[in-house]
Amino acid sequence: MAPDRKHVVLPRLGRLRLHESARKLARRVEAGTARIMSATVRRDGGRWHVAFTVQIDRTDRRPAQPGSVVGVDVGITHLAVLSTGECVPNPRHLHRAQRVLRRLGRGLSRTAGPDRRTGARPSKRWHRAQARLARAHARVANLRRDGLHKLTTRLAREHGTIVVEDLNVSGMLANRRLARHIADAGFAELRRQLTYKTGWNGGRLIVADRWYPSSKTCSGCGTVKAKLALAERTYTCATCGLVLDRDLNAARNLAALAGEAVDARSGRESLNGRGADRKTPLAGQVAVKRQPGTAPAGQTVPPQGRTTNHMLTRAH
Repeated sequence: MAPDRKHVVLPRLGRLRLHESARKLARRVEAGTARIMSATVRRDGGRWHVAFTVQIDRTDRRPAQPGSVVGVDVGITHLAVLSTGECVPNPRHLHRAQRVLRRLGRGLSRTAGPDRRTGARPSKRWHRAQARLARAHARVANLRRDGLHKLTTRLAREHGTIVVEDLNVSGMLANRRLARHIADAGFAELRRQLTYKTGWNGGRLIVADRWYPSSKTCSGCGTVKAKLALAERTYTCATCGLVLDRDLNAARNLAALAGEAVDARSGRESLNGRGADRKTPLAGQVAVKRQPGTAPAGQTVPPQGRTTNHMLTRAH
């Protein structure tokens, strides 16, 4: 790190000027609370970035409200709905940039690109068009990352306990109608940032089980609906008459799950290693493959080497 804090000296690359000031990192290094382990240089969206791996002595932090519990229900209409009633709008950066991306993509397709069959090299216009498209995609990614960082940092600093769902994001992306919107929201990135930021700020992150019916459960009386269509955006309980927004109802159920997790820890253990509730054990009949050479009483043992049938056993 150069003394002016605007340059960095790297092996074999020499002295490089930084676009942003490195005064925060320089202060920690000079104070002895940080040690630079390595540096990684990469090119993204036409710009060069240098990332430092730093070993830092962190002070113990506490959230602004250590006893506060908030449930976070992520979605497409709203990026996050909190159990406190706050709705974080979904900026939809990729959706807004689709018009520009399509235009740049059409311009790239009209230029002479590389051809592996003939060995033709791309033209200069192709390189310029590809650089413009890469910069547009990088801008969308940076906007999405910036918004998620601001949201997760605020939640981790304010609340002592945060409850989120264990979503099957890869399975949700199989829906061809919603895949682009789900990828644009960044559900997995939001949970990843909350995981390490709650540890930095002295909070706790609880991951609800993937099969926990947060949307189908009434936050007022606890009644669970058998079916709830995705188009039903308002939850109506037939038992207690509660009428509430679907996402807010799910967020309140997630927040209530934190108290159940504390009670379970004081008694029988019901959380797995990642802090999520274990799935309810299977009940009923489960298919089990029968090993060759064995058979229930009163039946003939099939010859060895042949494919055996399957039998149903009662799960305990």
